[in-house]
Amino acid sequence: MSKVLEVCVDSLDSATAAVAGGAGRIELCASLLEGGLTPTPGLLIQVQNLSGNKVPIYCMLRCRPGNFIYNRQELEVMVEDAKILRKYGANGFVFGALDENGAVDMKMCREIVKACYPCPVTFHRAFDFCERPSIEIEVIIDLGFERVLTSGKQSNAQLGVKLIKKLMEQVGSRIIIMPGGGLNKENFKFIMENTEAKEYHGSFRKLKSTIEQDDCNTTDVKIGEHSGPMHVTDKEYVAEIVHMLTNC
Repeated sequence: MSKVLEVCVDSLDSATAAVAGGAGRIELCASLLEGGLTPTPGLLIQVQNLSGNKVPIYCMLRCRPGNFIYNRQELEVMVEDAKILRKYGANGFVFGALDENGAVDMKMCREIVKACYPCPVTFHRAFDFCERPSIEIEVIIDLGFERVLTSGKQSNAQLGVKLIKKLMEQVGSRIIIMPGGGLNKENFKFIMENTEAKEYHGSFRKLKSTIEQDDCNTTDVKIGEHSGPMHVTDKEYVAEIVHMLTNC
């Protein structure tokens, strides 16, 4: 199995940089400042165009920020989003839902997997909120997910390598375990050496140049609580991580 770097992006600028830097797959979102939300079909189409449809694009399915406990109406929103994005050519999807006890919500996940079919689905870092990861990973496998994104239930994957490695040994080839959360060029080699994973996930962003931002900051007006400096994926940063991945 070849090694893959998945880059998480929420803008056309970031997607362009990720593709140019050599990303093997794109996780397409809106609003990474809020942990990633469902992207628009328009963004999906434009990212497909710039990549020449050569880089797989997995779309986030998350209708709001906050926790991963959804009601029926929210689920229906995400089912419809999945159908629309699949129609416009999404290669896969990213989703996760939990119940109030910190267990995987099997019914909701089953409905999303069905709505996404035949596209594969990744279970995202909602997994890191599960109370019993070694049990819930088996549930996720039975539900038909392709992979799990996890930081090993820690604030970043570097701190979670022990659990990540344990889960990989447990599941074997039945599902892909993809470390993600706080990956950077300082800890990437450590995470690789201590997990031996084949796929990794990160956004690899840097602050957008002040010259570009100053053009839009001519007043004190702010729209939304996250108004301020923008961070975008950096092409050279992605290329450096890809080089580390392919040469280790």
